[in-house]
Amino acid sequence: MNVMVVGSGGREHALVWKLSQSRRAEKIFAAPGNGGTADLATNLPISDMDIPALVAAAREHSIDLTIVGPEAPLAAGLVDAFTEAGLMAFGPTAAAARIESSKVWSKDLMAKYGIPTADYRRVENLDEADAFLSTRCTGPVAVKADGLAAGKGVIMAADKAEAILAAKSMFDGRFGDAGRSVVLEEALVGPEVSVFAFVDGAHVSSEVSACDYKRIGDGDIGPNTGGMGAYTPPEFWNDELADTIRTTVMERAAAAMVAEGCPFRGVLYGGVMLTEQGPKVIEFNCRFGDPDGTLVLPRLDSDLLEICLATAEGRLEDQDVSWSDNSYVSVVMASGGYPLEYETGKLIEGVDSANNSALIFHAGTKLTDDGLITAGGRVLEVAVGGSSISEARANAYRAIEKISFDGAVYRTDIAERAAK
Repeated sequence: MNVMVVGSGGREHALVWKLSQSRRAEKIFAAPGNGGTADLATNLPISDMDIPALVAAAREHSIDLTIVGPEAPLAAGLVDAFTEAGLMAFGPTAAAARIESSKVWSKDLMAKYGIPTADYRRVENLDEADAFLSTRCTGPVAVKADGLAAGKGVIMAADKAEAILAAKSMFDGRFGDAGRSVVLEEALVGPEVSVFAFVDGAHVSSEVSACDYKRIGDGDIGPNTGGMGAYTPPEFWNDELADTIRTTVMERAAAAMVAEGCPFRGVLYGGVMLTEQGPKVIEFNCRFGDPDGTLVLPRLDSDLLEICLATAEGRLEDQDVSWSDNSYVSVVMASGGYPLEYETGKLIEGVDSANNSALIFHAGTKLTDDGLITAGGRVLEVAVGGSSISEARANAYRAIEKISFDGAVYRTDIAERAAK
């Protein structure tokens, strides 16, 4: 089969890497890909948001299955366009992708179908925000832009005053059109876990979990990012917790979307907080995360291409989906200044040396005549396995020491709590 992966980040590099292990993968293309995917696939210079060009490329290269990595093209209707063109694509339709692309729609779905989540209110102006915060949400508040904001559209406010300022910044255009509507909700307290499963309508595959780090600095300080590292499996994960989240979150969400007339096909990602009242959903995403979703792919013992094909064709129930018990830790190397202003074009050295002991997934790189250079905020994801989280963590940081580029930053506390 000829396969095309849409996207240019670490998640897409990991997908290409895993697909390359399939006996059925004949030719792999990445659109647009990055410096890492170029070693395993043919990069096509097409934006992941240029849907007509992607359709044309699928026809030109006789692509049998297109796998969509990022959320933005899914929300824009890439899978719908491919289906209309008679082409097969893995991922949810635009209607199903609303579980991520609209916080309001997703929260309303959870409320309607009894999926545990925080108390919330959609607000369109500061007067509505003030009314909710005065009567229903008197402690710390999560302020969320309704639409997609590249993983950065959530501001944690300590009190009402901070929440009002955060909401105002969103109404004033901090996240563009994504902040026209704002969701206010009580801040949940407890360990956070990312849960992933393949879904083809009502059927949900076996799940896998990971923990990620969103803040830029050690000790969870500084602004939110797209993700600075992750580890799997979580130290608190057990069969009882897995069963609870599967039945009350993943399966309930899949059934709800079937009932709403927009069945979900693809990877369903539940961000869950383990509160004193039980697991509660922070948010849903409609694709693998990055780097937490990237990190679980090395644990997938089954053939990814076969799973994606079965999901797209609606026969996932007959497909084996099994995960290993191995531990993995991923540390993100980012450009100095990220997630705010940062420079690109910095020469990256040491990747070949680190590749001998680690999986180096390229998140923001570009191959030039002068070599591999930085081309984004998050540059590399250094993932290493081990017999335990402690061993994997030590190996990951040893690999990081071999890589360098001007201004490189990374957190030094990834998986520290689990290793202890």
